[in-house]
Amino acid sequence: MKFIVTGGAGFIGSAVARHLINNTDHHVIVIDKLTYAGNLDSLSDVAKNERFHFEHVDICQQHELERIFAQHQPDIVMHLAAESHVDRSIDKPDAFIQTNIVGTYCLLEAARAYYGKRPAALKEQFRFHHISTDEVYGDLHGVDDLFTENTPYQPSSPYSASKAASDHLVRAWNRTYGFPVLITNCSNNYGPYHFPEKLIPLTILNAIAGKPLPIYGNGMQIRDWLYVEDHARALVKVATEGEIGETYNIGGHNERANIDVVKEICSILDNYITKKPAGIKHFADLITYVADRPGHDMRYAIDASKIFNDLGWQPEETFESGIEKTVMWFLNNPTWWQRVIDGSYSGERLGLPEETN
Repeated sequence: MKFIVTGGAGFIGSAVARHLINNTDHHVIVIDKLTYAGNLDSLSDVAKNERFHFEHVDICQQHELERIFAQHQPDIVMHLAAESHVDRSIDKPDAFIQTNIVGTYCLLEAARAYYGKRPAALKEQFRFHHISTDEVYGDLHGVDDLFTENTPYQPSSPYSASKAASDHLVRAWNRTYGFPVLITNCSNNYGPYHFPEKLIPLTILNAIAGKPLPIYGNGMQIRDWLYVEDHARALVKVATEGEIGETYNIGGHNERANIDVVKEICSILDNYITKKPAGIKHFADLITYVADRPGHDMRYAIDASKIFNDLGWQPEETFESGIEKTVMWFLNNPTWWQRVIDGSYSGERLGLPEETN
């Protein structure tokens, strides 16, 4: 089949594209605007494959989307294009409204028009898979509660509010127009090719450079961590096997406080790097506490039993195995992250840590 992957040059989108090219016989059409978090270097391993095609397009350009649908005749749309950095959404929410809400609307309408023209025999296999976040649910205050597919939406930031709005649009297009959609809400992703303003890669790279490791508040915010390649497998399984109209929560079964994540990374680095930056005995000595983010959610945790029971998916990586793979990838791939840090890939430098998806 032919898959459109929007945001396919981003962290999760590129993992999906690589998985489809490397592990299936499907064709992939990546659509990406190439904003600061879009990086063609993340697709270099598959870019020359005859089943791969790249379209440098903003999803808010509906006429361009219509051209892509007409030209490539996709069977499945996997919609990952989104602005996703909470701190950026607090500072400048307009881009989040435009991309996450208006962009989703434009994509839905282009896909619906295309779907309406498909021959009846081909309509049955067409699916629109919208990839979202657990942040739409707000936060959990107890230690035992979990987000389920029926948890009410209570977004806390402009980012999560914009993603909640896009989820509602997708469901409305299914209910009103009978458009075949699927939705997934995932927990925090980590792994190779992770943009270095996010908590885990920033911790790794700041530690290597002997820079402070900034922690919001007391660092006790709890997140469920999902290895990105596990997530890519789950997304393709939902897109190809999920039941139309259903929502599936995807989690890693790995709840960790932010401060414990950072300390684990420091411990791994202590084992692998014997020559540390001047004045540093242990990398954890670099931990620095900074003012907490406004409206910071305290705990996210996913109940992923539905996707396991219905589709047989579960994560292959534990947090311990996944975080070690992640640290080693960054240690072994300096060319990729140096181009991000110095801005040569897009001309933008980095700021505070971020722990969102």
